[in-house]
Amino acid sequence: MFDLALLAVTAVVWVPLLLIVALAVWLGMGRPVLFRQVRAGKQGRPFELFKFRTMREGEESDAERLTPFGRRLRASSLDELPQLLNVLRGEMALVGPRPLPVRYLPRYSQEQARRHDVRPGLTGWAQVNGRNAISWAEKFKLDVWYIEHQCLWLDLRILGLTALKILRREGIACAGEATMGEFLG
Repeated sequence: MFDLALLAVTAVVWVPLLLIVALAVWLGMGRPVLFRQVRAGKQGRPFELFKFRTMREGEESDAERLTPFGRRLRASSLDELPQLLNVLRGEMALVGPRPLPVRYLPRYSQEQARRHDVRPGLTGWAQVNGRNAISWAEKFKLDVWYIEHQCLWLDLRILGLTALKILRREGIACAGEATMGEFLG
């Protein structure tokens, strides 16, 4: 209920911003405006995650397909705005472990799989403690720590720290990657 209440109160800010960025993506990159990908949600159930498109279509690497406009969108984290729709649909929370591709499910250790005990989040403890600049092992350790300590106060702290990380543009990409390398288990 907290997520829905917060989204309702802040809708006057994020709804117009969502529409402005959608128009900018459409004008700057064309259609489709949204990138859709099946991700693992709570208990590993698949759902379709929404993001603004930041890459051209093609067979090249992510670094080659990432457009200058897309790079700016990612640096500002505005590409993540459509996930507020996933929150409204109940597939995600504002705070929780970031949802990862379904193909990763069989690669998790038993401890790492605990990240699916809660709804995935738009932001999380791993994001405010390194984001893509830390290893997969570190991310999963932070995800499990969050699950064990989850409370409203921690969620509020994470939301505040997320705002700071976005303003500072920290941890956007792993060294040598456009975003983050694939988790191989």
